[in-house]
Amino acid sequence: MTIRPIRVLGDAVLRSPADPVTTFDAGLRTLVTDLMDTLTGKPGRVGVAAPQIGVSAAVFVYDDDEGHRGHVVNPTLSLGPDTEVDDEGCLSVPGLFFPTIRATTATVHGFDQDGTPLTVSGSGFLARILQHETDHLSGRLYVDTLRGDTRRTALREIRAAAWSRS
Repeated sequence: MTIRPIRVLGDAVLRSPADPVTTFDAGLRTLVTDLMDTLTGKPGRVGVAAPQIGVSAAVFVYDDDEGHRGHVVNPTLSLGPDTEVDDEGCLSVPGLFFPTIRATTATVHGFDQDGTPLTVSGSGFLARILQHETDHLSGRLYVDTLRGDTRRTALREIRAAAWSRS
């Protein structure tokens, strides 16, 4: 089991678009295994994207604790028209949660670790995970979606967080 350290806000790899995966080989399978080990290695984690462990590759893993568990390589995201607000957090912004608007339904099209096309669709919490993890692959964090007073509060709390001063 390989649990990799999570990169936190301020690390450049989190702000750069991930490189598309072009080779579906043993190295990719090891990355997917490391991501899943990192995800399941501590309770409360529901998704991890490759940039969060310092790897610029368009891959993420997810587990919503409701039977939806897997990985997606080179995802493209489609969103439904309806939205909802719920508290959201991120391993790369540790300990902070803010109300975040997300589509209530989402679908990703991509590939599995062997290059086989796949589609994952979900609503509610799974839709939120798919959006959150796909954002990571674009160099975007959930705090980037916040607006108004919520954004001001988030930026203030991020500046005050012990991990942001290290």
